[in-house]
Amino acid sequence: MAELLYVIVTVLVVFGALALITVRAELFMRDVEDILTYCSVALILGVMFWVVAEVIGRYVFNSPLPGHLEGAELLLPMMVFFGVSYVQARDGHVGMTFVVDALPKKVRRVTDILSLIVSALTCAALAYFSSKTAWLAWIYDDVTMTPPYWPVWPSAAVIPLGYGMLAVRMELQILQKLMPNRFPPPIVELSDLHVTE
Repeated sequence: MAELLYVIVTVLVVFGALALITVRAELFMRDVEDILTYCSVALILGVMFWVVAEVIGRYVFNSPLPGHLEGAELLLPMMVFFGVSYVQARDGHVGMTFVVDALPKKVRRVTDILSLIVSALTCAALAYFSSKTAWLAWIYDDVTMTPPYWPVWPSAAVIPLGYGMLAVRMELQILQKLMPNRFPPPIVELSDLHVTE
């Protein structure tokens, strides 16, 4: 229970700090999200070429690449969590808005803020607890079960990074709803998921 209180206090402190530097924080987050998304795209292309090379090596030269399956599995969290905040900033996540769409705009704005608060707290908690798992993987020098024995910690460390950035992005979206004049133009101007009025 103490750890959850720690997460809640941290979220509130970060929220207060973001409220003081709204424009700089928003522009910084946009830059970081863009860079991590490019990294995700590069990883996707790299894994694609790696799998093609493995298939060619296995079936053409009868010489499969060792550790390709575990390596590709360890890169999957990086591909996903590098881009998750970028997608949130652009309202790209799948959402079920059937009931919310029927509400008046002012009520929708309140429901957006409440859902962002709950989501930010959830993502912050997931970031905290997954960082503990990543730390243990680092301490124990956890590796895959087959050669070449890939280290597990880089893949585990990306998960708290992604959840942490997602929590910060949601906090920025809350601030944007509360004080829209202090933000640069939104990335997504018209969206069914986020009502500005």
